[in-house]
Amino acid sequence: MESAVKSRLQSVQFGEAQTYMNIAILPLIAPADGAFQYRTLGEALATWDIAITEVSAGGSVPDLMVVNRGNKCVLLIDGEELAGAKQNRVLNTSILIKEVSETKVPVSCTEQGRWSYASKAFSESGNVMARKSRARKTRSVQCSLEQSGVHESNQSEVWHGIAELQAQACAPSPTSAMSDVYKAREADLRQCDDIFKPVPGQVGLIAVIDGQPVGMDLLSLTSAYAKLHTKLVRSYTLEGLLDAPPSPPRGEGKGEVAPGSALRTPNSELAKAFLAEIAAAEERQFPSVGHGTDHRYKGKVLAGTALVHENEVIHAAFFRLDDNEQPERMASYRARRRHTYE
Repeated sequence: MESAVKSRLQSVQFGEAQTYMNIAILPLIAPADGAFQYRTLGEALATWDIAITEVSAGGSVPDLMVVNRGNKCVLLIDGEELAGAKQNRVLNTSILIKEVSETKVPVSCTEQGRWSYASKAFSESGNVMARKSRARKTRSVQCSLEQSGVHESNQSEVWHGIAELQAQACAPSPTSAMSDVYKAREADLRQCDDIFKPVPGQVGLIAVIDGQPVGMDLLSLTSAYAKLHTKLVRSYTLEGLLDAPPSPPRGEGKGEVAPGSALRTPNSELAKAFLAEIAAAEERQFPSVGHGTDHRYKGKVLAGTALVHENEVIHAAFFRLDDNEQPERMASYRARRRHTYE
């Protein structure tokens, strides 16, 4: 593993686990912030320093145009959803948009049933793609990078994952929009927001579902993490809630999970084992769309990515893969096409 990523993983400390039902969030605490400064998408949009639009009037599903008018870099994170224009999209990789620049960025569609303008430019949807779909997309983008050097996802797989999520959440959508699932479960997600609060010095999290680590996100700056905390946590808790066993009537059932507890409260040893698994993953490096280098990680049951710039890990994300997401099953995704609409 590249030294900057390995050093960052070794430097983090673990906060006290926060638990609810079958979900636990383990805060990752940094002893010190990184030196390289940047703004988050939300910060840059709020001051009109950044604009995100279709690449042309006709649009192209796998690409968007980002114009940064400011003199500071802007971080777009992998899986972050953009709402509006001709259809909602998510970022295929984390990108550090350069100062005063125009950049074409790779994306996937998260709203299959719409191809008409809802707005000229994109805004934040407030969502990050749900963990299982994000894990699959991370692996398929790595396959694309290895085979053709571009950050393409398997779009059909993305749509299939959203359809599964809609069915599980009982949240039908007229345009098959991922964001409609989050809207349908807003009350549940708000309850989780009240439980999984950021803590001082937090730069990341390890998510544990049913007693097993399923994913991790890590930022270089506490200020950036604080801006992204809620939507990162929701990307894990949405599916965690949908996967939770039904609560028995009061007084029935033994050993059932009650609100405020997890099936197994994670400890530092569990977290260390997950980090060791990450450190042992196979690594490859690719040019980034913006500043830095795109590092990709592949393990037997692991997929991951890290954006490194000036020897700092700006953003990293690692996911445990389910049985149907194993590397040998992903081989069938070699043939993929770009989806472009006139």
